[in-house]
Amino acid sequence: MRPIEYLKPVSNAPEGLEGLFERHHDMIFRTAYRTTASVVDAEDVLQTVFVRLAGRKGKWDLSPNPGAYLYRAAINASLDLLRGRGRFLSVPLDTEVASPAGGPGTNPETEHAKRELQSRIRQSVSELGPRAAEIVVLKYFEGHDNREIAKLIGTSQMVVGVTLHRARTRLRKDMGKFLEEQL
Repeated sequence: MRPIEYLKPVSNAPEGLEGLFERHHDMIFRTAYRTTASVVDAEDVLQTVFVRLAGRKGKWDLSPNPGAYLYRAAINASLDLLRGRGRFLSVPLDTEVASPAGGPGTNPETEHAKRELQSRIRQSVSELGPRAAEIVVLKYFEGHDNREIAKLIGTSQMVVGVTLHRARTRLRKDMGKFLEEQL
């Protein structure tokens, strides 16, 4: 991806769009992939994050921490993408089965059920409020602890803890309904 020439950083921006892309594209892609479970969607999110920056025509300031800003932008763009799908369940085409066909422990029905449940969990997370969804992704998809999350989003650990508790309660209820429907 080559940035448009007129996109030069403003004087207080630490680096140009191309430099940001080179330094952070792997992290953005990984974050989007963990959230969406799809290579194609992760690529779309990566593009979306930088297209949004490019749309600002060089008038962007990501200081003091461009990585944290881009990390959150990737999570939010991923959640936007999941929300945009509505209530349809989907299984990414690039999901691989855990073991080769005919191998020990392979059960196509079980693998399908796992993928469907994972898809439903992602959809449920995307239906949470924006702050709650972001915190859940940071905690369970990205593996950050409450202290790190609080620092990343600029809030207290207590707010993170309360938000996680409420989000887990809602997700349990949603997953319970989903599992009942499957019986």
